Amino acid sequence: MSVNLKVHKPYVLYEEGDHKFVWLGLDESEHEKGILTNQYLIVDGDEGALLDAGGYFVFERVYENVKEFIKPENIKYLLFSHQDPDVIGSLNLWLDVAPNAEIYVSELWERFLPHLGFEAAGKIIDIPDQGMSIKFGKSEIKAIPAHFMHSVGNFHYYDPVSKIYFSGDLGAAVFPAGKWYLFVENFDEHVKYMEPFHRRYIVSKKAIDHWLEQIKGLDIKIIAPQHGSIFQGENVKKFIEWLKSLDKVGIDYIW
Repeated sequence: MSVNLKVHKPYVLYEEGDHKFVWLGLDESEHEKGILTNQYLIVDGDEGALLDAGGYFVFERVYENVKEFIKPENIKYLLFSHQDPDVIGSLNLWLDVAPNAEIYVSELWERFLPHLGFEAAGKIIDIPDQGMSIKFGKSEIKAIPAHFMHSVGNFHYYDPVSKIYFSGDLGAAVFPAGKWYLFVENFDEHVKYMEPFHRRYIVSKKAIDHWLEQIKGLDIKIIAPQHGSIFQGENVKKFIEWLKSLDKVGIDYIW
């Protein structure tokens, strides 16, 4: 799905009953300030979970789009894959509008987040290395270990209702200015936007193999990354097979 407009409205990836999984839009002018990022909202009833809320300069766009689906103060969880500024940079602003939200992040990063300047006591939930299930509405969200893909303490989030897998930086595509599309259509063509990132930012082939073990048995209909485009249908399988085929990444790629 290619879109020529510069500002893209939110897109509902899944909706059944009172459960939704939403991609929260994009403003292509954000490319001028930094790398383009995707934010996602899971809604169950009147509760929301925001995935990788984003950096400071995307807050206004994400906030306005969240309001189309839920009252911001009803965001129950702020779920983070890792600690990069494009992931957590707007955290203070979200705590202003959703002061009761709980923050989930790897236990390795729990002591770093207060450096953003907020009162952390009682707000941060440490995710242990082995991952966990997070009760959400009538279901749960699973925090899936993805360490060293690329952060040393890294988690993906799987919604078993929609069968959508939020993959953080895994699956990232870095587009040149003026190039963007929401869904991957031509996988082979898309690889050239993914390969440089994955070769450098995944630490080793062993990390890929360990992640593949973690997702065994998951019924994944959509992979939704934090950068780039969304994989659905056959492109989910193609992406996983492509990762399996990568021989030299990270330390083996650079040295």
